[in-house]
Amino acid sequence: MSVEFDARVIDNILDSYERKSSAVIAILQEIQEHYNYLPREVFPQISGALGISQARIYSIATFYENFSLEPKGKYVIKICDGTACHVRKSIPILNRLKTELGLTAGEKTTPDLLFTVETVSCLGACGLAPVITVNDKVYPAMTPEKSAELLTKLKEAEANA
Repeated sequence: MSVEFDARVIDNILDSYERKSSAVIAILQEIQEHYNYLPREVFPQISGALGISQARIYSIATFYENFSLEPKGKYVIKICDGTACHVRKSIPILNRLKTELGLTAGEKTTPDLLFTVETVSCLGACGLAPVITVNDKVYPAMTPEKSAELLTKLKEAEANA
């Protein structure tokens, strides 16, 4: 479940930040935006270009929750499990999505890298609870049935793409 790594992409990103070590977070963000995660293969290249140890880059990548070292799907679905969403039954939505996608307890991403399902502490839309996002687009007042319908629409859109 890995993505093809292209060193030229990383070189272009590094060049756009003039290979400044002070831009390491922005560089990691842009690499993640391109690949949808941070491939481990990028760490030696970034380290050499910026003069920062791979361990330091890894510590930055693992410190910030927004970075992922695991491949994510084309559609990243985040289910809010903050208090407002939880009491309005966000867990049945999570369970339905995982069932529909065939994800086991430890899995977050489908083998075809199409969907990733994650829980988050808060999406900042408590009045719309329970809420999910798909690639940062908010879907309010969700139910397990509505989430299954949304998945069907996304799969149909992919099939027709």
